[in-house]
Amino acid sequence: MLQSTGRRWFLAFSLLVCLLAGCGDREKPKEQPQTPPTEQKVQPVRGVWLTTAYGLDWPSRASVTTFSDAERIRMQQQELIAKLDNMVRLGINTVYFQAKPDGTALYRSALLPWSPVLTGTVGKDPGYDPLAFVIEQAHQRGLKLHAWLNPYRITMDTSPQTVAALNATRYTTVASVYAQHPDWVRTASNRYVLDPGLPEVRSWVTQVVSELVSHYAIDGVQFDDYFYYETPDSRLNDNASWQRYGGEFANRGDWRRNNTLAIIRDVSSVIRTLKPDVEFGVSPAGIWRNVADDERGSATRGGNTAYEAAYADTRQWVQQGLLDYIAPQLYWPFGREVARYDTLAHWWANTVAGTHTRLYIGIALYKVNQPAANEPDWTIDGGVSELKRQLDLNESLPGVDGTILFREDFLHQPQTHYAVEYLQQRWGRKS
Repeated sequence: MLQSTGRRWFLAFSLLVCLLAGCGDREKPKEQPQTPPTEQKVQPVRGVWLTTAYGLDWPSRASVTTFSDAERIRMQQQELIAKLDNMVRLGINTVYFQAKPDGTALYRSALLPWSPVLTGTVGKDPGYDPLAFVIEQAHQRGLKLHAWLNPYRITMDTSPQTVAALNATRYTTVASVYAQHPDWVRTASNRYVLDPGLPEVRSWVTQVVSELVSHYAIDGVQFDDYFYYETPDSRLNDNASWQRYGGEFANRGDWRRNNTLAIIRDVSSVIRTLKPDVEFGVSPAGIWRNVADDERGSATRGGNTAYEAAYADTRQWVQQGLLDYIAPQLYWPFGREVARYDTLAHWWANTVAGTHTRLYIGIALYKVNQPAANEPDWTIDGGVSELKRQLDLNESLPGVDGTILFREDFLHQPQTHYAVEYLQQRWGRKS
């Protein structure tokens, strides 16, 4: 199906960008008098993130190490089917499937090699297309399927084995971006990443999205919160790109935030041009900025804000209409004073008010019934009380259009048993 090479994709995409230049505000036809349509109530999103990095939610390690390719394919497909059937039982209506966890893909691509989580080997064809399969199976069950992507991460570590595996893709159908463009590669948070400050990197990421949207019947594309992702002991060294491209900016932080804005703008424009019905969203860190740093910020005292830590001005994206939805990760309980759940839910609802961006709130299913000294509410009544409070607020607060659970495997864990039973009672189909 995908016969074009990465080079031909780049040329086609470059032509598309040229055609789109200056066309951000498309001319609208004149409105004609008409009878107002009957307003239809849209069902709120009841979603779950399905993580493939490290095979956390899927595929199972047993399927990867099984004795034959045919058995591996059978196991992996049956595992997905079982997960989707369980989602239907629980009343979940939207799946956020991690189709690109790093610099590899769980779908057939001319730009990315196959993910090793499928076979144990980077670039090895798994014998079927997991994304095409999960889309088909989800749609048969009335579930929407969004492709969840990590835009800049190449690897999960920097080990010699990982480097050797990436370099070996030079001899496969699709070489890793690590091997093709070593000048784009940096280290951050002890992982190999792409430098967001390079225009050619942002163009390449947008090509990845364009290819995906063009070839798959997905309902949406979602970026996670890994834009500039660095740790104090493993910073992203972008000195060269800062010196080359940062001249008009007062400081590196503003320049980095502008780079992140640029990729959001580019991806938003391409999706709306290719398939306007495909939603584009981001799942950022739950705190934009603290009120102590910006009077427009939330009454929180959290450390890793999207604005400062990830160089992502998520509030600006909402205001500029670049997103169809935003799904902030509000992974705290009501009782966590430094970052109260209700404080942040109200802040985000106020932020999207008057815009065309829908708000789906990400909640921490993985914390349910997990003892924590600073968040004891998660263990009360097996975690059901806190989960109920959060869902009650989400479903009653104007401006909140849905809830997304992190993550799928915790729908099956003993610690969440009572919470999942409660979800089925609340969301599940009534017999």
